[in-house]
Amino acid sequence: MRKQAYTGGEVLVGVVATVWLVAALMDWLAAHPWVLPLILLTALAGAFLWFRLRVQGERQRQARTRALRYPMAVLDQLHHRQFEYAIRDLMLRDGCPDAVQVGGAGDNGADVKATDPYGRRWVIQCKHRRAGLAGAAVGTPDLHVLNGTGRPVHKGDVIVLVTNGRFTQPATDFARSQRLHLVDRPTLASWAAGSRPLWELLRAVPPPRRPASPS
Repeated sequence: MRKQAYTGGEVLVGVVATVWLVAALMDWLAAHPWVLPLILLTALAGAFLWFRLRVQGERQRQARTRALRYPMAVLDQLHHRQFEYAIRDLMLRDGCPDAVQVGGAGDNGADVKATDPYGRRWVIQCKHRRAGLAGAAVGTPDLHVLNGTGRPVHKGDVIVLVTNGRFTQPATDFARSQRLHLVDRPTLASWAAGSRPLWELLRAVPPPRRPASPS
């Protein structure tokens, strides 16, 4: 489609019309001096209302996050991807505002990453079992992947594998030897119930990088 070409006369008419409209508007405003303050007050009131609603919405969101609880029966019924998001939400609840779900193709063994209030970087792999304790126990092969990437690739301070099921004894022994942290079903149940943050439920967590941020 060819663009319409405007003649010099048409452009001039447009400019004149614009100038006339602006002049007419200025004359009208001069005759009604209360209009501009009214517009300004309306804009300020709208901006204040928007800001107040946003603050209230953020407070409500934070309150819902702090109140988050997961019964194990609910966790058991989740899809494995939903389980990863649930773990992310628990980290958010415990004061990790940057917690993010990263699981998927090419995740290099990490499903959730987060920084706790003490500055420690958490790298979490999730293994969901629909059958809970009756499902297959998590073994050392999964830990081998996590151990190979948790610190060198993801720069984690606390490397965790969490499951709603159980671990084999070789996996438990390997995790202890490699300073990996295992969250089994009883630990997950306590954490998801909201009693304490995860770092208070695990043993030998690395020391804080910085003091806790004020709440």
